[in-house]
Amino acid sequence: MDYVYKFPVVRGIQARREYYIAMVPLKMISRLFPNDEEYVLPEYRAQRKLNEARVPVISRYILDNRDNYVFSALATSIDGKFSFRPNNENRDTGVLEVSMDARFLINDGQHRKAAILEALKEDETLDNETIPIVFFEDKGLARSQQIFTDLNKNAVKTSNSISELYDSRDTLAVITRNVVNANDFLNAYTDKEKDILGKYSSNLFTLNTFYTANKYIFQTGDIQNKKRDEAFLQRFWDSVANNMVQWNELQSKEISKVDLRENYIATQGIVIQALGRVGRYFFEHSESNIEGKLEGLRKINWKRNAKQWQMRAIRENGRIITNKHAAILIANTIKEKIGIPLSDDEKSAEENFKKIIVK
Repeated sequence: MDYVYKFPVVRGIQARREYYIAMVPLKMISRLFPNDEEYVLPEYRAQRKLNEARVPVISRYILDNRDNYVFSALATSIDGKFSFRPNNENRDTGVLEVSMDARFLINDGQHRKAAILEALKEDETLDNETIPIVFFEDKGLARSQQIFTDLNKNAVKTSNSISELYDSRDTLAVITRNVVNANDFLNAYTDKEKDILGKYSSNLFTLNTFYTANKYIFQTGDIQNKKRDEAFLQRFWDSVANNMVQWNELQSKEISKVDLRENYIATQGIVIQALGRVGRYFFEHSESNIEGKLEGLRKINWKRNAKQWQMRAIRENGRIITNKHAAILIANTIKEKIGIPLSDDEKSAEENFKKIIVK
């Protein structure tokens, strides 16, 4: 090999094969992985096609979090000549020499790579920061495709709830968990890890359900005034919790969780979303008497078999309807019961619903 790249590396063993890990300056990424614009059929690629819409999102993440962004390693196969020269003191550390004629094929991390290149265009101070790269020996297309499959198939996507539990940059996520934690009932019965609850779960809600409802309250999810908006949400959800009869009956052990789940819709995620629409009204009309109006929740019949929920929240087969349209129709019933007006789109949805029911 006449001309080579030299990477200080640590050597490891997986599946009886050697691999190497190096810390590579970000400015080297464009040299190691030049963009290949040529279209190649999926079966002849070792990687999925780049989703260009993801790149600016990841790039913005780097730039907006310049002092605390974090990336996992890129995984790449070396297609060409290379050799490992171990150190005398520790045979698993040394220098990986790779021919400059070799190609580096990304097995995992193409979107991170593309985003890094975009970020470097805007912030040159990133040049000498590093990212770990794991180097494997290229064993042909089939092996590279298998590496890609193995790395991605076994990855577990985090739930929305746990992301919102840990995310300190998303102000709405921070506020949502603060509000839930501050209310004894919501805190006791909200699962902060899962997005879907099992039939016998000890919880009734998910953190993501409240996050979604709160996102509707603020429409875009943008918080203009954290202290004010958090105080509003606390006031709203505290008032809801105080006036949902079955929630209070559960607290006082007058009904069981099984009874609540099977015979009422009061804890269904779609009802929480509908309450988010109610919350939007109060957010837009700050002069409204939230506590007084929400006392009207006590008058609502939340039983599954109540006529008002048929085809609005419950299908003919008895299953819950969980689409956006159902959230609007459920919110309409709540608004009418507590005495607040419907928005134009809610009026339209109600008129169309009643036409269908009459037919």
